[in-house]
Amino acid sequence: MSMKKQQLKSKNMEKQSFIVLSFILLPLLLNSYCVSAQLRQDFYSKTCPNVESLVRSAVTSKFKQTFVTAPATLRLFFHDCFVRGCDASVLLTSPNSKAEKDHPDDTSLAGDGFDTVIKAKQAVDSDPNCRNKVSCADILALATRDVVALVGGPFYKVELGRLDGKISTIASVQHSLPGPHFNLDQLNTMFASHGLTQTDMVALSGAHTIGFSHCGRFSKRIYNRIDPTLNFQYAMQLRQMCPLNVDPRIAINMDPTTPQTFDNAYYKNLVKGMGLFSSDQILFTDLRSRSTVNLFASNNDAFEKAFVDAITKLGRVGVKTGRQGEIRTDCTRVN
Repeated sequence: MSMKKQQLKSKNMEKQSFIVLSFILLPLLLNSYCVSAQLRQDFYSKTCPNVESLVRSAVTSKFKQTFVTAPATLRLFFHDCFVRGCDASVLLTSPNSKAEKDHPDDTSLAGDGFDTVIKAKQAVDSDPNCRNKVSCADILALATRDVVALVGGPFYKVELGRLDGKISTIASVQHSLPGPHFNLDQLNTMFASHGLTQTDMVALSGAHTIGFSHCGRFSKRIYNRIDPTLNFQYAMQLRQMCPLNVDPRIAINMDPTTPQTFDNAYYKNLVKGMGLFSSDQILFTDLRSRSTVNLFASNNDAFEKAFVDAITKLGRVGVKTGRQGEIRTDCTRVN
């Protein structure tokens, strides 16, 4: 083949590749534009102007009943957004136990998180002007902000305008959530698939400052050969709380120092080797993310700002538009 023909063939291939890439990227760009155009802080200013106070009142009442309301609601929001996008699909129930909430990764979600959203939905719908005008997905997003603020975290503006999804399958949860043994590459890959950076991932991991876990999720780190990245004294304390024949219902605080306050103690603990999961401790042991952990450990304001930025970006993941979604009259079932 002559040089001229080879050059011509190469140009044609480049042109075809550009066309194919355009067909792939254009829908993604359009979807991103639609989502950013749809979500607004004042989305309900005319249809339900007091939606935030209605939700906050219900959430505060629930929180006064049990502290678990806070970590349970925050974790529920994360699990919802990472599976099918922030569309409240995690709230849907199935008569044959085939919904998202029936997957083993979701059965550990505390019932108080679900109950918080249900009660907030009832409070919103008690106002005749708001009835069936506010999505369960938006109520969950608002409730998440409110529980963070109730335990001492930042109070931030929430973008609204999400629709509720119509699909919830147990299969969709598979490989959608980070595991307690993930390394940094696995964490970064999963978060990047949702448009979130490593800094976003480290900031969102700070939610573990009010979280809790069951012994089975980390027992391998404290028995047989103690994980060398784990503080030895802390490992011994965990053994006392989690004996080999432990009751599986026992819950251990992710933050052993200030478990009921949303602060930067989580990062201070990582510096001391006191991350409960190996996926927590890796944020400090891996040099690529250590500087971010050190920054958040020494500067609570920097952590809070990064957390607000990250959870706002998280709230944009997989937002439903048009016929993809609806406003459910009952958060647990499609209309």
